[in-house]
Amino acid sequence: MDPPGVRRPAGRPPGDAREALAGVLDVLRSAAYVTDEQGRILGANARAQRLLARPAAQLVGHDAHDLLHRDRHGERTPRAQCPLREAAHTGRTVQKAGEWFERGDGSLLRIVWTVVPCDLGDRSATLVLFRPHDAVGPPKPAGASLSEFERLTLLAEVTSQLTSVLDTEEALRRLIRLLVPRLADWAVIDLITERDEVRRVAVGHMDHGALRYREDLQGPMPPVPEDSPLPLSRALRGAASALLGPEIYREPQISGTGAEQRRLFEATGMHSAVIAPILGLREVLGALLLGRSAQPEPFTAADAALLEDITRRADLALDNARLYQRQRTVAETLQRHLLPQLPHGLGLDMTARYLPAPDASDVGGDWYDAFTLADGAMALVIGDVVGHDLDAAAGMAQLRNMLRAYTWAQQRPPSKIVKWLDQASMRIAGMSMATLVLALATATDDGQWELSWTNAGHPPPLLVTHDGVVRCLTGGDGLLLGVDPDQDRTDATTVLPPGSTFLLYTDGLIESPGRSLDEGLHRLSRHAASLIRRPLESFTDHLLARVRPSDNHDDVALLAVRVPPSPAGPKALRPPEPGGPARPETPAEDFRGG
Repeated sequence: MDPPGVRRPAGRPPGDAREALAGVLDVLRSAAYVTDEQGRILGANARAQRLLARPAAQLVGHDAHDLLHRDRHGERTPRAQCPLREAAHTGRTVQKAGEWFERGDGSLLRIVWTVVPCDLGDRSATLVLFRPHDAVGPPKPAGASLSEFERLTLLAEVTSQLTSVLDTEEALRRLIRLLVPRLADWAVIDLITERDEVRRVAVGHMDHGALRYREDLQGPMPPVPEDSPLPLSRALRGAASALLGPEIYREPQISGTGAEQRRLFEATGMHSAVIAPILGLREVLGALLLGRSAQPEPFTAADAALLEDITRRADLALDNARLYQRQRTVAETLQRHLLPQLPHGLGLDMTARYLPAPDASDVGGDWYDAFTLADGAMALVIGDVVGHDLDAAAGMAQLRNMLRAYTWAQQRPPSKIVKWLDQASMRIAGMSMATLVLALATATDDGQWELSWTNAGHPPPLLVTHDGVVRCLTGGDGLLLGVDPDQDRTDATTVLPPGSTFLLYTDGLIESPGRSLDEGLHRLSRHAASLIRRPLESFTDHLLARVRPSDNHDDVALLAVRVPPSPAGPKALRPPEPGGPARPETPAEDFRGG
């Protein structure tokens, strides 16, 4: 804590934090400093201080652009034209040459620089690595040994690129793009599946400036031998990195993984390779092999050490992606068992859809249900339990099962059933808040369908006639579950016209950060009206595709019920008015989309 009455300059971390940051930067072998989101310097290592001829006190807390960035004439670079500031704002790793820093004595230092985004835990920051431009030397051919600065830059890029992705295939594609042709002509990745099977998932190389994959060399591999001394087998058992070449696989009696490696070397023409294991937190995930065919320089021990550093960074990304995929698989299995099969053969045509939240675990609290009662009525339900995780899904399952039991046993109006459900879910199951609509569709003696419903804080159901007249069923409204379990609830009733479609949905279909719920509901009404003449399956699919907001971050459940048309068919048209087409009778207060 700063002493009383002493105000620390803006952007300057406390003494302990400043010393810790400087200690981390001093581990780097390149000059480096870190800036916050506003571009103020948070810390600089000793190498940076020497090159800039500025002690830490003249750097920390100051705006890096104002203090350092200059053009070749020593003039301050305009902020809008500064490549370093632009690179910092992109959130990507960028490396360039040809900028100037002003040193403490007023002289200019031409530099090669790398900007790397990083995270300090409580805030985002930017790491800037730099060195004098004169130390660059002539361009190195592809595959030549990398300098210490270039190795640090590559490792920073690997970390930045891989830690931001949770998809295994995308992580591997990014890794190969970083390594080919920068380090090698070929990159080969073998992964061990959860069933301990080995699969060669990628054999990538650069072809006329584009990254290509040899699918003929990819696919399943033989099991890993327990005692084979060959490099791939040892790497897949977790051994250290190794240098290798085609001569290792020339023995005619080689089989299994050795034979596949011989085929790989023959097909690619690699004359030198280096391999390292990819180690997860609890198990070996696979192996990464880099090979050179066009580049004449063989790999060295320094390259093997660099590859180990690279795989250590890839380990975490692939392990996280695998764990995430396992969670998705569990969630998908759970969701399949939780969502019911819809009843058929009672005169109503029904279909349902469930779309998971794009960034969640493929399971959430949105749900639908439909089941028949002893008196022949059809119970229709849509609901949403707060949350987007396995806890929400478990709560949804409890709520659905209790609602089924109450609805079947009590044969009461929806309002009574939902009141009992609210009381039970709070006092027995300890549920969090939820919304739902419970509706009962009953066939009347004259062949029509009557609908009664109650709404517990949920978006209103939609009724769309065969002629495209849309009505929001706003009656029977009450508080969501979990607020006041003892409140009295009300019912509403309407007749479902022949050929009409009754739509129950969750708020993910109409909710968007940049749009009000009324706007979303209006959009849903318009598209529902325009699609109403389609078959129910097509109507539902197109409605989801057109209405669900592109920036939606919620899951969506949708239940659509279509009433059979009357024996006489759709409502007859009125005679056309002079100069206009025929049109059906439409109440003036209803909404007609088109």
